Amino acid sequence: MRFFKVIIIIVILLVGAYAASMYYFVDDSKSFKIEKEIDYPVDKVFAQFNNLQHFTRWNNFFTSSQSMDIDYYTPYEGQGSSISYVDPKNDTDGEMFIRYENLNKTLRYQLFEDRNENPTLVDVKFKPVSAEKTKIIWFVHTPKLSVLRRVENFWTEDRFAENITKSMNNLKNVLGNKVEKDNQMAAIKYDSLMVENEESSLVLGINVSTSNKKDALYKNIVMNYNKVYNYTTMDLGKKDDEFGFPVLLTDADNYKDKEVSYFLGIPLSKKFGVTDNNFNFRTINASQDYVIYYKGTYEGRVRAIQQLIQKAKKDEMRFNDIRQTFIERPMEGQEVNMKLSLSVYK
Repeated sequence: MRFFKVIIIIVILLVGAYAASMYYFVDDSKSFKIEKEIDYPVDKVFAQFNNLQHFTRWNNFFTSSQSMDIDYYTPYEGQGSSISYVDPKNDTDGEMFIRYENLNKTLRYQLFEDRNENPTLVDVKFKPVSAEKTKIIWFVHTPKLSVLRRVENFWTEDRFAENITKSMNNLKNVLGNKVEKDNQMAAIKYDSLMVENEESSLVLGINVSTSNKKDALYKNIVMNYNKVYNYTTMDLGKKDDEFGFPVLLTDADNYKDKEVSYFLGIPLSKKFGVTDNNFNFRTINASQDYVIYYKGTYEGRVRAIQQLIQKAKKDEMRFNDIRQTFIERPMEGQEVNMKLSLSVYK
């Protein structure tokens, strides 16, 4: 019995010493600043922060969990917007609010975690370093913790900094795809034959053989695009800003054949394991292309393809597959908006 009394006294003394050290030597809350730079203009960067639907697509806190469920509340953008989240696998939940907005300059977030009545306060400032570079500064103030929990303040800043580093890498990928799409849309000149140098790309897609009868081919393309899109977004959890325009690869002159074989996919930034055998990755090598942007019926693309082939033959160039890039997603009953690229070489 005396032994247990001694143990209890020791435990009480240790707890007391711990509590005293936390009380006198560790602050009940923590404030710190983190700075990062990103090579995109301030208006495009700010738009990823003040829209919480965009924010949760690249912020590592939300993207790192496959089990997190997020609800968005109106307004979805700017001051007054908010979300709530529940992550049953990691046993956490919370709410996040945008309390203040100064367009392209400042945002103030409040984050309530795990039913804590005191929020984490985060002020984010955006400073244009140049026309194409933005500095982002986070000012973080954590809620007050009880004496027994103050030890958490030792790793709060490191944990927050690690999350921001991973989030910024995600944001670069998102903005890279978004800016590339915007630039491509702005540069379109329809029905003009041009020469472009294409960089290599990695495409996740599906191999298909189908009939080339009237309307049958395009209906098949729409159906298989939906398969690839649903697999990419629902099964793999990718967001629209994380991948490029859908691409169809096929023989340049197979529009004359009764049956057509093609590969249809979505460009992604990196390769990973695919569990569904219907889908596979294909690398499209860098190339010099003859290019025409076309808008109209899918059947009408044949004339543009013929122009590309005629140009290649006239220039005594050999050619490979033709790449059909859908600037707007293919939809049944609607015209297509696409880029036709014929890879050529001597």
